[in-house]
Amino acid sequence: MSSSNKIAFHVRSISLPTTSHPIAAAVEEKLCILRSSDLTSSISNNLVALKDLYECVEDFLFTVDGKCLDAVLDRSVMLLDVCATIKDVLPMMKQSAQDLQSSIRRRSNEFGAYMTSRKKVCKVIQKCLSDLKKNNKNNDLVTDVLTEVEATTLAVFESVLSFLSAPKQSNWSLVSKLTTKRPAQQAVNEVTKIDVALRSKVIEAKEVQKPLAALEMNLQELEDGVESVFRCLIKNRVSLLNMLNQ
Repeated sequence: MSSSNKIAFHVRSISLPTTSHPIAAAVEEKLCILRSSDLTSSISNNLVALKDLYECVEDFLFTVDGKCLDAVLDRSVMLLDVCATIKDVLPMMKQSAQDLQSSIRRRSNEFGAYMTSRKKVCKVIQKCLSDLKKNNKNNDLVTDVLTEVEATTLAVFESVLSFLSAPKQSNWSLVSKLTTKRPAQQAVNEVTKIDVALRSKVIEAKEVQKPLAALEMNLQELEDGVESVFRCLIKNRVSLLNMLNQ
């Protein structure tokens, strides 16, 4: 899974003395791991790091002033909604990839179903990305640590959605990226390679098989990672509800 972007953060970095804020310092350490992450390494690794972050956040919540928990609780619904959308999209893409693989093996070259499914998935993804950007601008949390945790979560989710979405460039510019030998133009992910191959007709169907196999593996890794994060978000919300009901 490759992308040329690093995770972007829109909130200031916090700096807390480890002696007086050990739990907050543990959260900041996890945030630093994600803040320095380069998406060319692995989106799946970022999801694992996000799960680890939320395990630290679980303890941190007990140190937060109860007055700001209502806002945190409201925002937790938005995070769960975005994560749920990704959870819905991934199996759809995996099934489409498997069906396409079967078509290639049968040499029937029936690509219409895959492209139709891609259009539906991309429509969902683009709406989610649009909503995600609006939510990121409307962050009104009063706790710096939780503000940065949310921004980090949204950034990771955006990286997953961007990986899964359709290429915005023209087919021909993307074909150029696929065929050039220059290192600077090798950051084209498997989803894009398959889309371009099927739309442009420039690349033979057999040339889709390798990126398709890689895509199926990546989608499974993403499913596992997103499921783990989703469980953490649910646990986080339950903790918030329990704390507010005490």
